[in-house]
Amino acid sequence: MYHTWMRYFTPSPRHLGLGLVCLGVGLQHGALPTVGPRTLDHHVAVVVTAGGGWYRAPDGRRTAVTAPALIWLLPGVPHHYAPDPATGWDEAFVDFTGPATAAYTELGYIEPDRPVVPLADTTRARAAVGRITRAARHGNPLLEVETAAAVHELLVALRSARADTDADPVLARLARDACRPLTVAEHAARHGMTPAELRTAVRRGAGCSPRDYLLGVRLGRAKELLTATDLPVAAVARRVGYDDPAYFSRLFTRRVGTAPVRFREQQSRSVPGGWSTRVPDAEHPPTITRDAV
Repeated sequence: MYHTWMRYFTPSPRHLGLGLVCLGVGLQHGALPTVGPRTLDHHVAVVVTAGGGWYRAPDGRRTAVTAPALIWLLPGVPHHYAPDPATGWDEAFVDFTGPATAAYTELGYIEPDRPVVPLADTTRARAAVGRITRAARHGNPLLEVETAAAVHELLVALRSARADTDADPVLARLARDACRPLTVAEHAARHGMTPAELRTAVRRGAGCSPRDYLLGVRLGRAKELLTATDLPVAAVARRVGYDDPAYFSRLFTRRVGTAPVRFREQQSRSVPGGWSTRVPDAEHPPTITRDAV
């Protein structure tokens, strides 16, 4: 026996401008029937939260699926899978499409070469699916936008839930040392890695090269200094690891789209005492109190 609940949607072409649109959502559990072999024209994320089964690739190779796990169904790629007929499994699936799938794939959030992905936890992913199921109520005028936003959230949740998050400590150390005047090879040596190993770890964790990751951290810090301090541009450049202020200005302009001086004019604000380094709790913001007059 098994239980199935599902809904499907048909977003308008205008909604594709959101980057991703949700085409369907479903919750199933039990001894579900075999799926495929079949081929779809869009993406599906199948999140297996309990139980186990198998997935067969187009080349015939069979991979065991043990919860918690993610199965990627990709457009144009034949797939064939099923839960164990004796025990079944619990799954949630989300169908989606849109031009942003290309960027998510390039960044490593969607993995064409790994259709079965072990997960460490499915809490955040299930919360995102829950948002889609609640938005799927009949007559919801915000259906397409709410479900599209939840698909973005789901992809981030699935990325953070992957069991192979060994790159995260590497990223944390890189971010800590990003403003030091070190080459990528020197960063790798500090972490006991070869440059190739560092590239693989950063690509897996952040979806980009070590150089781009370090540059993103440096430019983010430069923006904070330009916005919240009166430091000259040359001093800002040195603070973020560039001894040549002219090179820093050219690099900032090319990547940000505006020169450092112009960015400061647009964004600058007085922050007496500097910015807080403590991340606020958005759900429980601090209460602003006024001194009694």
